[in-house]
Amino acid sequence: MQTSLQGIAQKAKTQKGYRFRNLYGALNEAFLHDCWKDIRKNAAYGVDKVSAEEYEQNLTENIQGLVERLKGKRYHAKLVRRKYIPKENGKERPLGIPAVEDKLLQVAVAEILKAIYEQDFLDCSYGYRPQRSVYESSEWMMREIQFGAYGWIVEADIKGYFDNIDHARLIGMLEERIDDEAFTRLIMKWLKAGILETDGKVLHPVTGTPQGGVVSPVLANIYLHNALDLWFERIKLQLCRKAFLIRYADDFLCGFERETEARWFIGKLRERLKEFGLTLSEEKTRVLEFKRSDRRGGKRFDFLGFEYTWGEDRKGRVMLKRRTSRKKMRSSLKRFSEWCKENRHENLRELFRKLNQKLRGYYNHYGVIGNYRSLEEFYAHMERSLHRWLNKRSQRRSVTWQKFRQLKEKFGLMRPRILHQRQPRQLSLR
Repeated sequence: MQTSLQGIAQKAKTQKGYRFRNLYGALNEAFLHDCWKDIRKNAAYGVDKVSAEEYEQNLTENIQGLVERLKGKRYHAKLVRRKYIPKENGKERPLGIPAVEDKLLQVAVAEILKAIYEQDFLDCSYGYRPQRSVYESSEWMMREIQFGAYGWIVEADIKGYFDNIDHARLIGMLEERIDDEAFTRLIMKWLKAGILETDGKVLHPVTGTPQGGVVSPVLANIYLHNALDLWFERIKLQLCRKAFLIRYADDFLCGFERETEARWFIGKLRERLKEFGLTLSEEKTRVLEFKRSDRRGGKRFDFLGFEYTWGEDRKGRVMLKRRTSRKKMRSSLKRFSEWCKENRHENLRELFRKLNQKLRGYYNHYGVIGNYRSLEEFYAHMERSLHRWLNKRSQRRSVTWQKFRQLKEKFGLMRPRILHQRQPRQLSLR
């Protein structure tokens, strides 16, 4: 972290009520040059069709021009290019792709915001935060449920969260910590930036922050930190028993000891979110009985790509177990089959190299202790799919299973492996 950011973080940590000034002035040439290393050079370009490689060819001059426009208050955010990616349920998720120059400035603003708000965010918040991964959030939740007396789980989902963030409320939240109108006005420019749809139409949003924007994740975290996290800390004091909340971006889950308190919370949650322009997705929100005594009953819930159930270890002790979510596995296999179809004509050495990169990423996410069987199931399906598409490289079926095994031996195919070796703290109780 830069010295200036360290100073901001230290002041935010020691002076909780402090409102920062002249953050806009911190957006200088040296800081922007330092932020350039965080720009993905192969990312899609924005509406101006300028790629990161092209921008980098005259990086110093481009940054100087950007800083001059910032100082002269002549900076204008470009339109955000809309792109849609498919979801597991057959629908599409809208992404917003800013221009490279806007992206660079957003990286700098995001770094400043993180320096301030990382000192304020609660431990229950994991998504889009440094040194906090999906694996760590899963471990924390497993320990909490395993060693707690929770018998009821609340699965909640906010409908269209990123599209419904109230701009005025968000700026009001920022102003509790930031006393710099130029800085907050810069953020508002990105919130109000027009969106260029795929059909050429330009939309002017009145709410929301585009998914895909570099600054969007930290802004989304700030919004739910105020709307949900701090509120939960207050209302759980009204409960007779313990409760917990864990949140990863806009996905969150709660645990309660009593059913009455879990259902009371759902009612209060609807009221709270309504105050902030948000609503629960009723079809994805439920109260689930989840007790140790049901370890053979098959009760389960999904969170962040994993499925959790009660089971037994080899000594017959009750233990919380996890495996790859069935829905996520089906989705991953479908995407893998489509990738094989599109890339089957590539040079085999290059094909296997790219494939191993994909497998490494998959194992890095799902390669947790206790999930090896699911990894093997994925690998077996993946092998059959790869074998099938390799035989469609030509009209003649030429890749027998014996030849396929020879190809695997020659080019290497990454076998399932557990990459997260850190054992949770005794995750089994009698």
